[in-house]
Amino acid sequence: MKDTIIIRGARQHNLKNIDLELPRDRLIVFTGVSGSGKSSLAFDTIFAEGQRRYVESLSAYARQFLGQLDKPDVDAIEGLSPAISIDQKSTSHNPRSTVGTVTEIYDYLRLLFGRAGVPHCPVCDRNIAPQTIDEMCDQIMALPDGTKFQVLAPVIRGKKGTHQKLLSSLAAEGFVRVRINGEVRNLDDNIELAKNHAHNIEVVIDRLVKKPDLQARLVDSLNTCLKRSEGIAVISLVQEVKEVKKVEEVKEAEEVREDRESGYVEEEAAVPKELVFSEKFACHEHGAVMDELSPRLFSFNSPYGACPNCHGLGSLRTFSPELVIPDPAQPTYSAIAPWSDKDSSYYLSLLYSLSQVYDFEIQKPWQQLTPEQQQIILYGSPEKIPVELDSRYRGSAGVQLRTYKGVMTMLQGQYDSGTDLQKQKLEQYLIDQPCEVCHGQRLKPEALAVRLGQSRITDLTGASISEALDRIQQLKLSDRQAQIGHLVLKEIKARLQFLLDVGLDYLTLDRSSMTLSGGEAQRIRLATQIGSGLTGVLYVLDEPSIGLHQRDNSKLLQTLTKLRDLGNTLIVVEHDEETIRAADHVVDIGIGAGIHGGSIVAQGGIAEILAAEDSLTGAYLSGRRSIVTPSDRRSGMVNLFTSSTVNETISGI
Repeated sequence: MKDTIIIRGARQHNLKNIDLELPRDRLIVFTGVSGSGKSSLAFDTIFAEGQRRYVESLSAYARQFLGQLDKPDVDAIEGLSPAISIDQKSTSHNPRSTVGTVTEIYDYLRLLFGRAGVPHCPVCDRNIAPQTIDEMCDQIMALPDGTKFQVLAPVIRGKKGTHQKLLSSLAAEGFVRVRINGEVRNLDDNIELAKNHAHNIEVVIDRLVKKPDLQARLVDSLNTCLKRSEGIAVISLVQEVKEVKKVEEVKEAEEVREDRESGYVEEEAAVPKELVFSEKFACHEHGAVMDELSPRLFSFNSPYGACPNCHGLGSLRTFSPELVIPDPAQPTYSAIAPWSDKDSSYYLSLLYSLSQVYDFEIQKPWQQLTPEQQQIILYGSPEKIPVELDSRYRGSAGVQLRTYKGVMTMLQGQYDSGTDLQKQKLEQYLIDQPCEVCHGQRLKPEALAVRLGQSRITDLTGASISEALDRIQQLKLSDRQAQIGHLVLKEIKARLQFLLDVGLDYLTLDRSSMTLSGGEAQRIRLATQIGSGLTGVLYVLDEPSIGLHQRDNSKLLQTLTKLRDLGNTLIVVEHDEETIRAADHVVDIGIGAGIHGGSIVAQGGIAEILAAEDSLTGAYLSGRRSIVTPSDRRSGMVNLFTSSTVNETISGI
């Protein structure tokens, strides 16, 4: 493999038949005044030719989907590696794309939580886990010998009704007893339940006494129980325990003895204790059932994990009352903006009919209506109202009883079923509001209830990059979880550290990629490329330091050198002095911009650039030329006041 990239006869845009030789596996900086041809050489010539050659290496079938790329205006380029461009274009316009998905950190988090997470009930936050019949038997057989217990199958949990059909079918199947609301009753009895009260019904599958040879019968009873109750078994223990039940407050031993003699307390009582088992991820208290944990459960781009209300977007586009009524001082009939620019006779008839029922004048300013009247106009009437319609909307003029749905509901219907032009007109009245179900977290409740240590997946994605790394490093995992997540955690920590290295510690993983600046998006892609670990690649970057605070420049340079040390060649279009001085090879293009540029003024190490007489970059970096600080300055705001005025203002604050 050649040690250099040789470019002959580059004439793209304003380049003047450039011949250039660049070292491989080095950090190369293209610099010069704006418009001199830096990007034309780096992106439109070198990268474009590398991309074109890659596409041509694919099969004819694959090329038909990628299209044909034009050859840049260059005679020849030798020693070219596969090229990757990291420019300042926005990462994605997809509302589902986030910092976590772009960097693939979220994919690793999904894998980690899907394999090592601990599910909890979304309602009561109780830890829930599946158990095999053997595990259930082991826990039951650990009870003391002679313990009496019942095997119960919950069939009704908190449902209203008489449930006569269920009770009859249980009796027909041969069951003898049920426990209803904590009381064991025979099915032969005439059981009547209050229709309007919620009931809990459990079938008594078996009544057993713990002894060493019980396991075979216990397994058979548990199998029957789990089939009957969809995977949940309740073991109700009955033990004779001495307990003092107070009827009135008892403080001293003498009072206790007197109360016993008087019969005010029971000396002994049967105290039930229960063990609950589930062969599924289900909460026995609330019946919340969770599918088997898998990475797709934590994907807001999948119907298995996305919030059912917002479909994984985290927000809903809804009509805003403030935008629909932009000027409350307007009369009611013209205050509703979406209706004011149309043939409003139909909407006027609606408002007039509504005003007759709810006693307001449509000429009255909107802000003078009562809150109840405004609510009815915007969100609908609870009862049908007589609407006067003319022949354009009905066969003949007359009055018809109609349900008034409200301005907001009618606008939503028009937006959902309207044409593209209608939707475009209504866009101005829409706003993004956080989803009321997931509160902007995008996932369904079952996924949000899974924890790793003390953290949910949204606790990590909602924190800043630096805080997320601290939380992951402090995770307290069991031996099994640590064994499962060892390699995944290593990859997550490394990628988070890459983001820190390029100065993006303030971002969060759930930040939408559409909201990123060009510099942020470029540095995110840069961190992603470091994480990929590719070697022998030509990277072309467009001013990666733009938008970056000067204190973080050193972090960026460390990242670039790390990428170079992996065995890659970096071509960076840059104006930053620190980056230019840190480069292995500098190419100064100029001298001027446009037709005055397109030539190689100087190239080589930083010492050669400083010594080049024709190089503007070298002249300013060496100090031969400088920008003189103006002697006359415009007065700032503070100078407009006397010092005493400023002091008085500050003391007042």
